[in-house]
Amino acid sequence: MDVPFLDLKRQYQAIRGEILERVRAVLESQKFILGEEVEGLERELARYCGAAEAVGVASGSDAILVSIMALGLKEGEGVVTVPFTFFATAGSISRLGCIPFFVDIDPRTLNMDPEKLRAFVQTDCRVDGSGRLFHKDKGVPIRAVVPVHLFGQCADMDPIMEICGRYQLLVIEDAAQAIGAEYRPSPHRPGRQAGTMGTTGCFSFYPSKNLGGFGDGGMVVSGDTELTERVRMLRVHGSRPKYHHHLVGLNSRLDALQAAVLRVKLRYLDGWSHARKENAARYSRLFQEMGYEDLGISLPSVQYENRHVFNQYVIRVPQRERLRLFLQAHGIGTDVYYPRPLHLQECYHHLGYKEGQFPVSEEACRTALALPIFPEITPEEQRYVVEKIGAFYRS
Repeated sequence: MDVPFLDLKRQYQAIRGEILERVRAVLESQKFILGEEVEGLERELARYCGAAEAVGVASGSDAILVSIMALGLKEGEGVVTVPFTFFATAGSISRLGCIPFFVDIDPRTLNMDPEKLRAFVQTDCRVDGSGRLFHKDKGVPIRAVVPVHLFGQCADMDPIMEICGRYQLLVIEDAAQAIGAEYRPSPHRPGRQAGTMGTTGCFSFYPSKNLGGFGDGGMVVSGDTELTERVRMLRVHGSRPKYHHHLVGLNSRLDALQAAVLRVKLRYLDGWSHARKENAARYSRLFQEMGYEDLGISLPSVQYENRHVFNQYVIRVPQRERLRLFLQAHGIGTDVYYPRPLHLQECYHHLGYKEGQFPVSEEACRTALALPIFPEITPEEQRYVVEKIGAFYRS
């Protein structure tokens, strides 16, 4: 049996007619840049997330980039994030001349550990007379925090927001993998959607995401109308109206064709997320049946009453590379998110971090393995995946 890591063709075949109809309408209109389709998607996605405003941009990476620009962060200022994430999280910080600072992750959720953030601001930083936070050793002002909602589950936002509020830190949510996820720390409180708790929320529509386009795309959401207006200017070289430039921006517009595709797919998103949740539960049952703990395997952990949308189903395993080769030989696709933490990347050597400084992130990079969990995977395919993992360890 062949089990691909991701099979977008199955999804496309189910909605092919609707997609072609909407794409054909855009082609007939010959209006490809911004316009009605993008505005429609912005309204629909803002309503879906419960956000006041949404602004379409060219990618999830640009969503973080323009958020930092719109918030007025300056070269040489510090932004705190995690070392276990896709490079764009820190790369967008560096691209604008800001300095990334890292804190370690929670060993269960693999999201930012609020207590590590608290230790960073209380131990590594000092507060000046105006209440601003500065790094003790580097003298850098710390202006913002970028928590990542990794693999489809929200970071523990209540303590993160409490810390950031105390130290006047802006919060940019990297929700690239978590559209539709909800943070619900108590069953007695309503859930809050990923992207709507910080100053801005940033989404990606890369094809492999739960809501994926036919190319790149991204979205910034916020409850701050003035801020989103700056984002709208920044995505068109800082202009309003055309050729009148108030800011130095960039070219980061969401294409009308992508918006048309995404408007169709948004209607199916909750159903696909539900299927991913069912697939995750099935994996967990199958692993329990085979005695996964005795084999040294760790399964994903859902924190509190959160709604986890399982953009990825990531287990942690011993002998990961040997297991990957074994599964590949049996037709099973897997992926590694992420093989090397950001603080040990060559381009960040100048920051002075050392191996062993963030042990939870480093351990996750050695052991994390993502299994196929796309909505259309069959129970038989999932059983085959788990059986082969069990066969590897028992051999």
